[in-house]
Amino acid sequence: MWFYILKRLLLMIPTLFGVLLVTFVVIQFVPGGPVDQYLAEARAGLAGGAEGGPIYRGAQGVDPQRLLEIKALYGFDKPAHERFVLMLGQFARFDLGTSFFHNKSVSELIIEKLPVSISLGLWTFLISYLVAVPLGVAKAVRAGSRFDFVTTLLVLVGYAIPGFVLGVALLVIFGGQLEWFPLRGLTSANWEELSWGARIVDYLWHITLPVTAMVLGSFAVTTMLTKNAFLEEIRKQYVMTARAKGLSERQVLYKHVFRNALIPIVTGFPAAFIGAFFAGSLLIETLFSLDGLGLLSFESVIRRDYPVVLGTLFFFTLIGLFTKLISDLCYVWVDPRVRFDRA
Repeated sequence: MWFYILKRLLLMIPTLFGVLLVTFVVIQFVPGGPVDQYLAEARAGLAGGAEGGPIYRGAQGVDPQRLLEIKALYGFDKPAHERFVLMLGQFARFDLGTSFFHNKSVSELIIEKLPVSISLGLWTFLISYLVAVPLGVAKAVRAGSRFDFVTTLLVLVGYAIPGFVLGVALLVIFGGQLEWFPLRGLTSANWEELSWGARIVDYLWHITLPVTAMVLGSFAVTTMLTKNAFLEEIRKQYVMTARAKGLSERQVLYKHVFRNALIPIVTGFPAAFIGAFFAGSLLIETLFSLDGLGLLSFESVIRRDYPVVLGTLFFFTLIGLFTKLISDLCYVWVDPRVRFDRA
């Protein structure tokens, strides 16, 4: 087992290298780099503090010496391969660099934006699994019934609607027309002045719409996976034997079927848990003006803030690789018959 873990950890190195290399090469050919962004903002008198600038017109009218100084400021006075090697050295020390436009380190930005993404992801994960697993079990027990048909139809309809489309509809109806929920932000402007009870209510009031938009489409796969896993186990011989011994249906279901049926679900917990934080939150954060990692990544790509783009990519990839390793190890924890060291 330890040899398998060591092998997987070593394989993360070329994977990270390949991801960073491909991304670094691609951004070299993207027009309108950080130098161009700086010059465009400088012409408008907004350099260093604007969220957007005029359409880029190149380096026309800029003193060549000044242009060289700007390139040196952003590190573009060095060849691309040298910049890539320097970046790898930084990442090897877990130094993600400094943002071109935020005047902060990428690590500080990630830590600053992480609570919003965690807040969205945690609620999405908990609500999804608390609804999906019991619903999947109920559908398996009542397979073929009207309840199974109706819930399958509702689940698939929810899955077919994209989260951002549902988010727009929720904003228009419940935020705009009915004015039941706020249109943006995670808390109110006077949140610091509220009591603890009022803060909790205010937070839940703001989080309702974005979490609803993320949840409705996310638990469909888990629901159907739970149902199919339970149906497969219920039809096996050991279940018939347990019933023949006189065990009640509840004992058969929760004492014998439950553990075996949950193997594919439990092993997917780590990936689902991490995925709830980072996957699919970009459009929701943008739509509801939530200042999280998704919005940070989007703005960094638009503004060509390459240290943030590459730093967050390194962070997400590393988290994803460790999550995949933990998912594989969960197989051994749930099913002792699995042995990776035999491979």
